[in-house]
Amino acid sequence: MGDRGVSALQSIHDHDSISYLSQREAAEIDETLMGPLGFSVDQLMELAGLSVATSIAESMDCGVYRPSEYNRVLAICGPGNNGGDGLVAARHLHHFGYKPYICYPKRTPKPLYTGLVTQLESLSVPFLSVEDIPLDLSNDFDILVDAMFGFSFHGAPRPPFDDLIRRMICLHSYGQTRQKPPVIVSVDIPSGWHVEEGDVDGEGIKPDMLVSLTAPKVCAKKFSGPHHFLGGRFVPPLIANKYKVHLPPYPGTSMCVRIGKPPQIDISALRENYISPELLEEHMEADPMDQFRKWFDDALAASLKEPNAMALSTAGKDGKPSSRMVLLKGIDKDGFVWYTNYGSQKAHQISENPHASLLFYWDGLNRQVRVEGPVEKVSEFESEQYFHSRPRGSQIGAIVSNQSTIVPGKHVLHQEYQKLEEKFSDGSMIPKPKRWGGYRLKPELFEFWQGQQSRLHDRLQYSPQEIDGKRVWRIDRLAP
Repeated sequence: MGDRGVSALQSIHDHDSISYLSQREAAEIDETLMGPLGFSVDQLMELAGLSVATSIAESMDCGVYRPSEYNRVLAICGPGNNGGDGLVAARHLHHFGYKPYICYPKRTPKPLYTGLVTQLESLSVPFLSVEDIPLDLSNDFDILVDAMFGFSFHGAPRPPFDDLIRRMICLHSYGQTRQKPPVIVSVDIPSGWHVEEGDVDGEGIKPDMLVSLTAPKVCAKKFSGPHHFLGGRFVPPLIANKYKVHLPPYPGTSMCVRIGKPPQIDISALRENYISPELLEEHMEADPMDQFRKWFDDALAASLKEPNAMALSTAGKDGKPSSRMVLLKGIDKDGFVWYTNYGSQKAHQISENPHASLLFYWDGLNRQVRVEGPVEKVSEFESEQYFHSRPRGSQIGAIVSNQSTIVPGKHVLHQEYQKLEEKFSDGSMIPKPKRWGGYRLKPELFEFWQGQQSRLHDRLQYSPQEIDGKRVWRIDRLAP
């Protein structure tokens, strides 16, 4: 299979491997970004707010703050840039499927901020006054975004922010008596903390998540919550070199990266309450191949990564099963086609027991399809055709790899690859190895699975039967 992207939740564990900024350095970097480097404050605010929202949303990958369980978000926004970051984050969270509310008691009458308010109002995001918010924040909200004060704040918080901070602090005691208290996500600096010394008296906000922006501030070393993310993917080399800023690489296209120790997750508590359309017998195609194509087209339309990835399970004459992910490379009236090395473990098992099972799992659609049936090799002509349609690098790789055999080291494969790459550098045809080709599974059973709430999943099974000498497919509903 092709290489898979690295999750945005890859983490940097060592505090010493990343840089922490003082208040002076953070201010100087902002001045440089908005001066000679040409960034505007609204650009930086948009990037920062998006980073906060994606940190919350992408933490879903490890079962942290799923919209199905942590849906109601209260963003408490201060009058400065930190508050603007919170407004932008709320807008993105709305589009990510959360239900945000805004508390913005000291509005800044500048076009940038009034524009952000207008954008949120156009999405019908409610704005709440301090008086509208309950004294006990533990019942009405699932996530509290602390976007009151950033690294440039000095002195003691004034009303009404001092009272709002106290309400957040009180959540620590409420959390001891409630099964699921709301979580606190602080933007760059937990409000009320000293930028460099942190929570000086130990009685301040203790956020569950800290989203550092540009680079972590020195106080972040004192953060002891379970989730620390870095956001703001905009630090150019000029700044990184000048301030000797060492930051972790951002994975893929993500706007955030986890830093610090990964959270300790109770595996038994990981679960998803699926919400899907009903899967009814009368809506299914009579032919399961047509139904499969319909669902496969849905997976393509949803832009799911490698929708043709499938788990192939085989067993040899000893009855011991093994599974691996392969890529579907063809669907026709006779079945499902994939290609591999005929000397591999799966090939040996298929030669001893020519039956297999395929499993497609499309997480974004809450769907899976299971297919069982006998397996046979495709024709040499089909294998040749497909082999020469592959990238030349993949063709050479198929020659180099005697799949499933033990090799002395990776360098041996690379050396052999380089030799063959040079040999065929003139563009001549690369011969298909005799030991490489395709298989076709001829389906004898299908199961279409659709995740539903409370584990009452839909399972519809197709099995063949003969009626008046014709092969037809019977559809049965299976208990979940």
